[in-house]
Amino acid sequence: MRKLLLAAALGASALAMATPAQAQTQATKEEILFYTSDWTGERFPDGRPKVPDAILKRLLDVNTEEAWGILRQAGYNNQFEGGFQMVHNDRPFVGRALTVQYLPMRPDMNKAISALGVKEKRSGGHNSWPIDMLQVGDVYVGDGYGKIIDGTLIGDNLGNSIYAKSKTGVVFDAGVRDVAGLAAIDGFNAFTRGYDPSAIREMEMVRINGPIRIGRATVLPGDLILAKREGVVFIPAIMAEKVVKGAEYIAMRDGFGHQMLREQRFTPGEIDQKWTPAINAAFLKWVDEHPDQMKMSKAELAEMMKGRE
Repeated sequence: MRKLLLAAALGASALAMATPAQAQTQATKEEILFYTSDWTGERFPDGRPKVPDAILKRLLDVNTEEAWGILRQAGYNNQFEGGFQMVHNDRPFVGRALTVQYLPMRPDMNKAISALGVKEKRSGGHNSWPIDMLQVGDVYVGDGYGKIIDGTLIGDNLGNSIYAKSKTGVVFDAGVRDVAGLAAIDGFNAFTRGYDPSAIREMEMVRINGPIRIGRATVLPGDLILAKREGVVFIPAIMAEKVVKGAEYIAMRDGFGHQMLREQRFTPGEIDQKWTPAINAAFLKWVDEHPDQMKMSKAELAEMMKGRE
């Protein structure tokens, strides 16, 4: 009897291994939920975390160093990458990551993915498939393993389509072409490794909305993208609100502290150390006098001050 049960179990196991999983270029909702399991808020139908638009809007005013510092304090040490070339140096943008992974071309892999694309009713080049999935507020984040020559993931045609759908820009560990045409897209920006007139060649798009690497940073679908001249901060969805509120609070403290030092009301030692009740009172008075600096509620400010203490 034991031998029969063992044989049945082995047979079932062999059958399971012989039956291929349903292949698809897009990560399943279950996979996205697995990698972003700490997120308890709203999600897109595909499973990506959907950080509220209000947080996205406030993020645009966040300083790169402040966002980076808050993430580091929370143990997220691999969320920044610099060294990008930008189509516009003075046009920062924010958004939610739609991640895309590329690999060097293999004929057999390319054949399989092309056939899968037909089954999935996808059209155009493989590098255009993620564009069809973009929504307003998304950022196309492409892991092109640093390739520039023959590694241009988009030109101005795809750039126009990207901006029409997302209203943001792209972050590529790869190149782009048709820079003059990209620069003419009002509101669009691209953070890339470089420019080249060549078209994409010997590259294969293999995964949409899986974990990817951009330089020294790990990026998950739904991460918030803070793209500024200094570089790009990839903010986990679960850290988004903490980063925004923390950065806003730091900016207010800095604004207050700088004014106090200019007016010589307090010394650098007093401002740089734990604040006394007198400094806290002066800070709250300063906040009331500068409502334009206040982007959180009074209750949130009180909580931030309590946490600082």
